[in-house]
Amino acid sequence: MIEYIRGKIVTVNPSFAIVETGNIGYLINISLNTFSALKKDSEQQFFIHEIIREDTHALYGFLNDEERTIFRHLISVSGIGANTARLILSSMTPMELQEAITSGNVALIKQVKGIGLKTAQRLIVDLKDKIGKLSIDDNFLAVSNNTIKEEALSALVTLGFPKKQIEKTVEKILVENTDISVEDLIKEVLKNQ
Repeated sequence: MIEYIRGKIVTVNPSFAIVETGNIGYLINISLNTFSALKKDSEQQFFIHEIIREDTHALYGFLNDEERTIFRHLISVSGIGANTARLILSSMTPMELQEAITSGNVALIKQVKGIGLKTAQRLIVDLKDKIGKLSIDDNFLAVSNNTIKEEALSALVTLGFPKKQIEKTVEKILVENTDISVEDLIKEVLKNQ
């Protein structure tokens, strides 16, 4: 198992980063919370959760062990896979998720694409005691970029949304909020779907 990867960020996207270390480029799936703190061409360490199956070998990376721990708790819940867990962590900060779970806020968790009433309730029941005990640092930095629309669309398509369906929503939000970050734009789209 890979515990962490440290290297130079060659490519960064709202849904993945490519990190070069030892002349090997690793594609690491990331959440929006992790993306918001990354800068291209910088050195970074990712805490890794590795998924190896017959048909895939995927790496999920997090800037701190707390977010990786939450990810691991999420995928332990029946009905929540790695991509759904990443989508949850992209829709809410780790602190917001912890508060929603400990307070039993089913409505907030249900706002995430792919999470229905029963899954939200199961998530709260299964994780209330585990997540409530975690100490979470919620200091992620926002990153502004002149390709906000393209990055948001790319991330949303990667998360499973049809591009044609979400493009109008993205444009509408951009007209209403001209200074919005990629992360906030994606969160707004997720709330409106």
